[in-house]
Amino acid sequence: MPSATYSLFLAAMRERRQIVCVYQGHRSELCPILLGRTGLEEKSLVFQFGGDTSDGPIPPPGDWKCLRLSDVRDVALRDGPWRAGHSHSAAQSCMKMVEYDVNPDSPYDPAFRL
Repeated sequence: MPSATYSLFLAAMRERRQIVCVYQGHRSELCPILLGRTGLEEKSLVFQFGGDTSDGPIPPPGDWKCLRLSDVRDVALRDGPWRAGHSHSAAQSCMKMVEYDVNPDSPYDPAFRL
C-alpha cells in the first residue's frame, strides 16, 4: 500500500499541479516527474524550482532532485505552471523501479504513463 505522500505526489503528477512541502527541514516548491521505488523505499525525481536546499536557496530556473518520500513532510498541492526543466540529459539513478512517469517519451518503461 503506498504512503499518503506517494499518493499526493501521484495526484500532483496526474493533475499537473505543483507541490509545496518540507524536505529534510527545508521548504521546497517542485513538480514531480518520476515516481517509483528502490526496494521498498518510495522515491520521486522532481524538478525543484523554488525554496531551499541544504546549500541555500534554489537558483533559477531550478534543478533536478531525487527525494526519499519518507523525508517529505507537510505536502500541499497548488495550482501553477507545470515545470519540468529545459533538459535532463543524464540517465536517472534515483530509483531502480520507475512506476509513474509524466514524460510521454519515457526511456524508463514505467509501469504506468501519465
